[in-house]
Amino acid sequence: MYYAEYAGRAPQFFRIDRPFALESGGELPSLTLAYHTYGSLNAAGDNAIWVCHALTANSDVADWWPGTVVEGGLLDPSKYFIVCANKLGSPYGSTSPITRNPATGEPWYLDFPLVTVRDMVRAYRELRLALGINRIRMIIGGSTGGCQAMEWAIEEPELFDTVALTVTLPKTTPWIVADSEAQRMAIESDPTFYERRIDGGAKGLAAARALSMLIYRNSVAFNRTQHDPEEKLMDFRAAGYQRYQGEKLRRRFNAHCYYRLLQSLDSHDVGRGRGGVAAALRRIAARTVVLAVDTDIMFTEPEVREMAVLLGADYHVIHSDYGHDGFLIETPEITRILKRYL
Repeated sequence: MYYAEYAGRAPQFFRIDRPFALESGGELPSLTLAYHTYGSLNAAGDNAIWVCHALTANSDVADWWPGTVVEGGLLDPSKYFIVCANKLGSPYGSTSPITRNPATGEPWYLDFPLVTVRDMVRAYRELRLALGINRIRMIIGGSTGGCQAMEWAIEEPELFDTVALTVTLPKTTPWIVADSEAQRMAIESDPTFYERRIDGGAKGLAAARALSMLIYRNSVAFNRTQHDPEEKLMDFRAAGYQRYQGEKLRRRFNAHCYYRLLQSLDSHDVGRGRGGVAAALRRIAARTVVLAVDTDIMFTEPEVREMAVLLGADYHVIHSDYGHDGFLIETPEITRILKRYL
């Protein structure tokens, strides 16, 4: 069965109808998580695979990670109960800056509080209990999804058989914070961002995405794929590509959500309140496998390798010309590696 037969399904929704305290000191009066499942949970509740999605993805894994949700593949619905929940703050169905604030009856917009990665994981834990999952065979997280997977494996160390972390780190680096701030500055430069409207900040979001492409890819990828074979004075292919990427995200995402999600990424530090990163990582009891992309300039290979050493993890380096985005592009190689751990 091909993944396309699973892609495009409507999400399900899980509600917590009580105040949800946030790490920042605020609270959400209630919350909703949009989520997708594929396959069936067995009677023992122990055949689950949980996927934590990256920054601007949604809960439909079969849609954004083609070739994985397929019989015989990594996420085989005939064997496993695959779950992916849309993170808090995202515009794809979960509680976010564009959902209704019960106190006002209008969208939150800039009033939406800071939601940390740790908060996201606490919401997932409640969904896991509601679904009747007793054990998770493997949790898979790439990029910011890996931040979530790490947090959860620290919070519930006995829940997981295997933790698979791809192009991620235990603490957001100053390099990544600087990139996030540049993107937020781009959004803030759009005056409509401060207006209480669903499309506020759309042009700023497009500019922020163009900025982010420079860290998601690298010079190798741009120089190879955006080269102009003929001599030009203007209308360069690379310039058009940046505008295309910005417009594509503008059409499918939301500036207020993107702004808050970047802040969530900045807040990521598994060592906060746990005696530091090394002490926090020692709490993980599951077998761990760590994957890096050799050309990644966001979560660099030496930094990911250092985390793998702290974890005592199995470590794999994937070659890709596409930098950080290689974790979404080199699917056959990632599948080949991770299937061995199932």
